Amino acid sequence: MKTIFMKLIFILGSTWLMVILFVALALGMGLGTFIENAHSIDAARIYIYNSWWFETLMGLFVINFFLNIKKFGLHLKHKWPTLTIHLALVVIIIGAFITRYHGFTGLISIREGATSDEVLSDDAFLEVEIEARKGTRTLKQHIEKQQLLSSATPRLNTFSIGTVFDNRDITISYKDFVENARWSFRKEPQGALFLKIVETKQGERHDHFIKENELLHCGDISYSLNKPVEGAYNFLTLREGSLLEPPLTGSSLEMATGRKTEIVGGQRDTVKTKVLYDFGKVKFVVPEPPAMGALVLTSGTSSGEMDGSHGLILTVASDTIQREVVVLGKKRKVGEPTTTMIDGLGYTITYGSKVHELPFQLKLDDFIAERYPGTTNSYSAFESRVEVLDGQKKQSAEIYMNHVLDYRGYRFFQSSFHPDEKGTILSVNHDFLGTMVTYIGYFLLYFGLLAILFAKKSRFGQVVRKLKRLDAMTKWAGPIILLLVSFQGYGQRDIDPMDSMVQKKLDSILLHYKVPESHAAKFGRLVIQDANGRMKPMDTYASEVLRKISKDYSYKELNANQTILSMIQFPELWFNVPLIYIKSGNDSLRSLLGISREAKLAPLSKFFDKEGGYKIKDQVTLAYKSMVPNQFEKDFIEVDRRVNLLYNTLSGEGLRLFPIPNESNNTWTSNRKLVGLGFQKRDSLFVAGILPLYFNTFSKEIPTGNFQESLRLLEQIEKYQSKFGHEVIPNASKINLEILYNEYDVFKNLFSWYLSFGLLLLIAAILHLFKGRGPFGDMLWIPRVGIYLCFAAHTLGLLARWYISGHAPWSDAYESIIYISWATMLFGIVIGRKFDLALAATAFVNAMILMVAHWNWLDPAIANLQPVLNSYWLMIHVAIIVASYGPFTLGMILSALSLLFMALLNKRNHGNLRLAIKKLTLLTEITLTIGLVMLTIGNFLGGQWANESWGRYWAWDPKETWALVSIMVYALIIHMRLVPKLNNTWLFSTMGVLGFYAILMTYFGVNFYLSGLHSYAQGDNIVTPGFIYYSLGVVGILAGISYFKRKRYPV
Repeated sequence: MKTIFMKLIFILGSTWLMVILFVALALGMGLGTFIENAHSIDAARIYIYNSWWFETLMGLFVINFFLNIKKFGLHLKHKWPTLTIHLALVVIIIGAFITRYHGFTGLISIREGATSDEVLSDDAFLEVEIEARKGTRTLKQHIEKQQLLSSATPRLNTFSIGTVFDNRDITISYKDFVENARWSFRKEPQGALFLKIVETKQGERHDHFIKENELLHCGDISYSLNKPVEGAYNFLTLREGSLLEPPLTGSSLEMATGRKTEIVGGQRDTVKTKVLYDFGKVKFVVPEPPAMGALVLTSGTSSGEMDGSHGLILTVASDTIQREVVVLGKKRKVGEPTTTMIDGLGYTITYGSKVHELPFQLKLDDFIAERYPGTTNSYSAFESRVEVLDGQKKQSAEIYMNHVLDYRGYRFFQSSFHPDEKGTILSVNHDFLGTMVTYIGYFLLYFGLLAILFAKKSRFGQVVRKLKRLDAMTKWAGPIILLLVSFQGYGQRDIDPMDSMVQKKLDSILLHYKVPESHAAKFGRLVIQDANGRMKPMDTYASEVLRKISKDYSYKELNANQTILSMIQFPELWFNVPLIYIKSGNDSLRSLLGISREAKLAPLSKFFDKEGGYKIKDQVTLAYKSMVPNQFEKDFIEVDRRVNLLYNTLSGEGLRLFPIPNESNNTWTSNRKLVGLGFQKRDSLFVAGILPLYFNTFSKEIPTGNFQESLRLLEQIEKYQSKFGHEVIPNASKINLEILYNEYDVFKNLFSWYLSFGLLLLIAAILHLFKGRGPFGDMLWIPRVGIYLCFAAHTLGLLARWYISGHAPWSDAYESIIYISWATMLFGIVIGRKFDLALAATAFVNAMILMVAHWNWLDPAIANLQPVLNSYWLMIHVAIIVASYGPFTLGMILSALSLLFMALLNKRNHGNLRLAIKKLTLLTEITLTIGLVMLTIGNFLGGQWANESWGRYWAWDPKETWALVSIMVYALIIHMRLVPKLNNTWLFSTMGVLGFYAILMTYFGVNFYLSGLHSYAQGDNIVTPGFIYYSLGVVGILAGISYFKRKRYPV
């Protein structure tokens, strides 16, 4: 027995078990995100997250850690930081178990002026009330079971509840579960008699089927068929027809004729089909006569659906008697009671959210929803002003996003609101102990992770010292070939002339009347309000419109401001200018428009036939209706949006340059939309006439070149904007900076400069590695300084975007990529201070990242921030996580270089490359450790953000889950050295490259492929994953060659 116990201890403490646990947990969590995407989060929880085996894996991790404390000396003082990290993870796991099994979360909905103490649980419960009459006494027993169910997990849904009541053995067991359930009536000659009624409650339709000789309960209302019961709406069937005996007096309304007839309570009246019966709170229609058949529960989304409720089919057994019972309900909704009699016992069964009563009450005094200026559904913030009523105590509080109410162990968070904005929906959390334990674990984790970076005797400190010793052995300098290389990635697009003579004539007219650049620049300083409520200079609006329509930044010799001015001045001419970008490859679209296959641009006129019909109307209609549009349909949707944008620009409807005086939401409008907006006559005349007058005056001034009068009209527009729109107009410094930001377009131009300097430095470093010191070694500082200047410009660009937008520049896809690029370069500079190869490779990869940022599927436009993202938690959590992608990217680059050097090993270069590979390996471990520390801190800070924003610190959202998968992957890579057979340079470098695919999935995969909460970003279209397969092939070939070379020439 002792031998078996020792073997068990050995296995539980094995480092191989550690590896298996890392892999199993990572695979399980990753699989869970795809199950959620394919089915639902409930299915993912049943299969993975809430399963016994997943919890067992976590328990084994804890045991494995404790059994290895002594083995690896974690109890020793110099290893306390490492011990703290692992103990913190144990505390976090304990806190998670407390939350899962003892915490409570739910929702409370309150109307303005109303008071409530009822909270609907987030989880669904099966509740059973059993009754039995004993003379004058009534025996009761209540049973409840929290139950997570999904139609995707039929085998795992099985459960059974047993009890003894009134000396009878009662069993309630699972039979089936139907999501989005609805009752379907199937006619069967041998079936039972049913009568269908359609009931309306609070404007919602409910279909009910009354079975003969049974009582149907709908809340506190009962219906019967051929079984009269006092107080019920009794239907009776006779040969000559059906009768209704209602308990109350009401009326019937014949919908075809509008005839209304009184129905007296307690008296029988002939039932008529398609007549509305109205008894006050009870309203119903009998659509058809009774029929023989059976009810079948099916899954569907038709009008007969039970408000999206799910159907739970149970088998209720009392001793030897059993019956099938169906209950309807779902999470976050009170279940509809189903009553039945079995073996003389009464059963009331519900499935749905449980109603918890708070030990105090909340009163909603006021709900406030704030919008971005000029918008109707774009909310900048919303807030609930409540009053806590606790006996004689009263306490006022304000609840809004990222600002919670804590009271007596309960936390209230602003979750949502009623559509009419007259009520609020608050999330409720009651998990003081679980949250406290988890937060203690978080802070211990942060302390331990930071400590290992600064403790001299930690593994990180040891690696840094090894790198310094190795660096002393090899002084890196190198020759440089000074080539003035310029990689300008964006040139003028080829334009296919629809008719060359016509186009030349159009262009000659447009260029003849072009506005001078200096004059257009002053027009670009006017402020405009876009469709999302963002206030921006006309300069920004012009460049965004032109880029979205034509995928370019200018037209011929006209810059963006000149182009927009020309469009406003000569809309008829621009109707025939090829400007709308047509994606390559869609020949069907080109055929419909009547343009050549080579044409990249089409004029607006090509989209309409001679009768003014929209040529692609049918294709666009079908594309918008498609639930999952294919690439063909997406092309039509995209070009339709460009057509509408150009049309609105030419018509002037998109030019919201004029604030509406005294408008409560600071709405601005164009001079084409003035009716019914409350303008006074004088203001209305000004707004309607100023732009036509400006362009007329400007045209007259062209021959003389004196534009003083037209400039004076521009000044009048500016004064009008300042007078009526001063509350939302950006200040002068912000306007100046945004125009400067547009002019230099720093992130687009940095691509070529990073690439140029990076390649120069990379060539120099590689030549040095193989050729030794060269004649240009002293000039190595030139590309280095160039990279440093690029990084400085990169930093200034980010700061400028931050100031212009008013929020941290990492809230959408484009911003996060340019921030990742900045973080990657930062770590490349830090790591590459004494290692030119690392700095050069980082600059090269950074150029590739910026190139990706300017692909067509990302929109670089600055946008307003959604309310939940307007938080200091965003700046901390997202900044750290996204910045961690920098060292991970650098680690991937260094690992790839290490594999490349292994593949290049031979007898002549073995000595030089062996030292280089060792240095690369140490640098990789340093960068991956830094990345892992940052990603871990950032991910768990995200948990705190979620807990402070909406009351839960972990919900298995795909984004946070894949971040945790990435943590597991890189933790495994860092821990591989503890397993003797896995402790080698080749495997470490290979995993350093392959591990980066987890980061790609965390960022691109989740943002663009999986569904989840992290879908705030704009411009997030699906990215073609073809490059993934090609890159895996390249990595596989490189890893294979380097593996055999390393065996021949050990490093």
